[in-house]
Amino acid sequence: MAQSTSPDHRLTAWFGHAKPVIGVIHLPPLPGSPRATDRPAEAAERVRADARALQDGGASGIIIENFGDAPFHASRVPPATVAAMTALALEARREAPSLPIGINVLRNDAVAALSIAHAVGGRFIRVNVHTGAMVTDQGLIEGRADRTLRTRRALGADDVLVFADVGVKHAAPLVSRPLAEEARETVGRGLADAIILTGSMTGEPVDRDALAAVRRAIPGTPLVIGSGATPDTIADLLADADAAIVGTALKVDGDVEAPVDPDRVRALVTRAASVRPEVP
Repeated sequence: MAQSTSPDHRLTAWFGHAKPVIGVIHLPPLPGSPRATDRPAEAAERVRADARALQDGGASGIIIENFGDAPFHASRVPPATVAAMTALALEARREAPSLPIGINVLRNDAVAALSIAHAVGGRFIRVNVHTGAMVTDQGLIEGRADRTLRTRRALGADDVLVFADVGVKHAAPLVSRPLAEEARETVGRGLADAIILTGSMTGEPVDRDALAAVRRAIPGTPLVIGSGATPDTIADLLADADAAIVGTALKVDGDVEAPVDPDRVRALVTRAASVRPEVP
C-alpha cells in the first residue's frame, strides 16, 4: 500500500516516539491450557506488575501475548483464551493508561487478536503469518489476510493496526523465497501497516543482511525488530529499523519467564533514544 508519510512520522503519531520500544507482557498459562496453575487474581497481579515496570522504564507501548499457552493452537483459540486475554489486557491498560497496547494471540488467531484489541481500546495486533504459509511446530499455518482485514472492517476497527511478521521465528517457509519479496507483498497485497522481522527463535537476533534487504524493499513502511534486541544491539538495529518489540532482554536476569525489570527497560530505552531518525 502506498504511504504518504515517512515511517518515523507514522510511528511518532502511533506511539509518541520516532523509534519506539514496545515491551512484551508474556502471559502465564491461561485457563484451559496444559500448564495453567495461576488463579485469575495472580495472573492479573503479574500483568499489572509488568505493565508498571514497562511504564516506569519508559517503554513506548505494550504488546500482550499468551506466551504460556504452549503447545499453541495453530489458528483459532477457544473462547476461554479470548476471555482471559481480554480481562488481562484491561488490567494492563488500567495500570499503564498512557501506553498503546497491542495483542498477539498465539499462534495465529488474528481475528481473536482484533476482537480483543477492539474491545480494550488496543492500538495494534501482531500477526505471525499474515500472508503465505509457514511450517511450524503447530503444523502448516496459512495466512488469512483476507479474513483479518474484512473482520477489521466489519468491527469498525480500522484504527487497529496490523503488524505482520515475515519469515517469522519458530517456523520455516514451504518454499524458499527472498524476505524482501515477501515483505513487499505483505504490504502491497496483504495491506499490513507495519512489517516485523525476527531471528529464528525467541530472543535470537535478526540477520542484519536480511534486515537491510527488507528495509530497501519497503522504504515507506514501518519496519519493526521482533526479537533479539538488547541494550548492546538496539542502536545498531534501529539504524535500519524503525521500532523494536522487546521481551527477553527486559526481564530480570534476561530470563523470558521472569518479571519485567524496569531498570533493564530504562537502559534499553535510553540506548534506543540515542538513534536519530532520518530527516525526510
